Amino acid sequence: MLQPKKVKYRKPQRGVMKGNAKRGTTVDFGSFGLKALEECWMSSRQIEAARIALTRHMKREGNVWIRIFPDKAITKKPAEVRMGKGKGGPEGWAAVVKPGRIIFEADGVSLKTAQEALALAAQKLPIATKFVIRHDYSE
Repeated sequence: MLQPKKVKYRKPQRGVMKGNAKRGTTVDFGSFGLKALEECWMSSRQIEAARIALTRHMKREGNVWIRIFPDKAITKKPAEVRMGKGKGGPEGWAAVVKPGRIIFEADGVSLKTAQEALALAAQKLPIATKFVIRHDYSE
């Protein structure tokens, strides 16, 4: 699972996810990409499950780039605990994903294989996504 080696603050605030992504919105490394159409906190487990589905369908051919990183600690209080007494302890890590953000990129496989592989990866994610092709792609 992905997680940062070191963070400045152990328990970050939740923040707001309004608006579209300001960066990471174009396919830069590969020829094909998976673009987010909704906002969410994507957990490191969800990212890893999608990555495994993607690489397995591509039969380890070509390259895969993960364009998001779970650097936000998600805290949770234990079950059946009274209100107050501070914030809960860190439970896991999540990446903040906004609409327009490229989540995965792939290259080195055919268009059909990439479409199928990214569709399988999209099934593992909690948001609606869209298959995109690099603007200067030619077979």
